[in-house]
Amino acid sequence: MPMTEQQLLQILPNARPVAGVFVPALNRAMARFEIESRVRQAAFIAQVGHESGQLRRLVENLNYDAKGLAATWPNRYRAADSNPNSKALSLAKRPEVIANDAYAGRNGNIQAGDGWRYRGRGLIQLTGRSNYRSAGAALGLPLEDEPDLLEQPEQAALSAAWYWSTNRLNDLADAGRFQDIGSLINTGKLGRVPHGAAERKALYDLGLKVLV
Repeated sequence: MPMTEQQLLQILPNARPVAGVFVPALNRAMARFEIESRVRQAAFIAQVGHESGQLRRLVENLNYDAKGLAATWPNRYRAADSNPNSKALSLAKRPEVIANDAYAGRNGNIQAGDGWRYRGRGLIQLTGRSNYRSAGAALGLPLEDEPDLLEQPEQAALSAAWYWSTNRLNDLADAGRFQDIGSLINTGKLGRVPHGAAERKALYDLGLKVLV
């Protein structure tokens, strides 16, 4: 059943400035990828709501200071004494340079500048040239050539629903494995505690009450 704007705002009240454009986009995306039962929709809205700052952040924020870099990518930017290493200190507060260093050679990024060009975008932040290419092929969109398309509500919602379907997250929602959904989205693996687990769960519980 399509979600109403009132229902969306009961779950994600901070989305008020953008709710009018996102409700139809979300409904079309959920219908296309069979996110149609109450538990599936509640799980989807909770996860994309958390990932996107309640639909207000469609591009990855990479403006890390040195401590943030060390905490986010400890294998790359943390020294043996647990403080930021010299590379972290040199990259701090330089978002484009951070993206190109952190994402170099990952997820199909093969050219100089790919890290920044294919940084996280959409409601579930799609990252990397190969993921943009795959999503674009599936959705019939030129995402590899025009990555900024994922900053538009329609494409942001579609890419999130495509990711959801590709990773069989409807199955996890049906099985009640909500934390595993967040774990896969946030860490890439099942069984881990995702960042913001408590907020994700609170939004999910609220969604189950609202989406009746």
